[in-house]
Amino acid sequence: MKAISYSRYGSADVMEYGDRPDPKVGPDSVLVKVRAASVNPVDWKAREGYLQSGLEAVFPVIPGWDVSGVVVQPGLAVDEFAVGDEVIGYVREDFLSRGTFAEYVAAPVRTLARKPLSLSFEEAAGLPLTGLTAYQVLHRTLRIREGETVLVHAAAGGVGSMAVQLARHAGCRVIGTAGPHNHDHVRQLGAEPVEYGEGLTDRLRALAPEGIDAAFDTVGGDALKASADTLTPDGRLASVADSEVFSYGGKYAFVRPDTADLTHLAELAEQGIVRVHVDRVFPLELAADAYRLNEEGRTRGKIIVAVEWES
Repeated sequence: MKAISYSRYGSADVMEYGDRPDPKVGPDSVLVKVRAASVNPVDWKAREGYLQSGLEAVFPVIPGWDVSGVVVQPGLAVDEFAVGDEVIGYVREDFLSRGTFAEYVAAPVRTLARKPLSLSFEEAAGLPLTGLTAYQVLHRTLRIREGETVLVHAAAGGVGSMAVQLARHAGCRVIGTAGPHNHDHVRQLGAEPVEYGEGLTDRLRALAPEGIDAAFDTVGGDALKASADTLTPDGRLASVADSEVFSYGGKYAFVRPDTADLTHLAELAEQGIVRVHVDRVFPLELAADAYRLNEEGRTRGKIIVAVEWES
């Protein structure tokens, strides 16, 4: 099969397009013909070696955890899916090696859910990691409640935009940090936009003088400090980007594959409650360029790699 892979840590320049062995299907997995995969910041951070302490790389590594595609072969013990089923998945193992930037991926059934019929394969590929991260942080880590004020950083990005929609669906007031060029987009998602950067703490206090009930950090650094400085006395803080969150009494979160959660998100997408904004689509052979664009940190929504490319 054709795939993107890398054999050493480094920049996007280490990524190569070429032939890799077809994956073998275990008894509790299905072989998925990949239609699309999405780029996430954690992918290139792993490629550059920042996650070595927690995720061992077994080279060569095929990157990517998000997928949408079609089941072509169920494992011997699988009765949840059949040939022809359209699926989405957050296909993460506890090591780096067998990712989704390929023509096929062997996906454990615990990582999959049925694809929302109303979404294209490209849109559906952008749902799993961002949706699961937002859902699990908001509802498991921060335990948001109706009527609360929730702060979401990078509200126009993949995880941030999903968090805004989910928090609004939960009945919360949402404040979202974003650059001025994305403020209209953040409003459309349902949040009150605020510009990040110097003076953020003062701007947040002006918007929420009684304080923030729950803050979701996806950026780290100064954004994390501003979050901590504007919480209510009982406010909660979580980060997916900066372990310094512990020093502020908050929690660090790392998304887990979960079929039930992913199925719920697919249902919300089917109902139009959450939407996936696709910023740009690349063909598989240009995946390195997709990563370079993502590394600039100015994406609105998701960057997608289509394995079956239609120009």
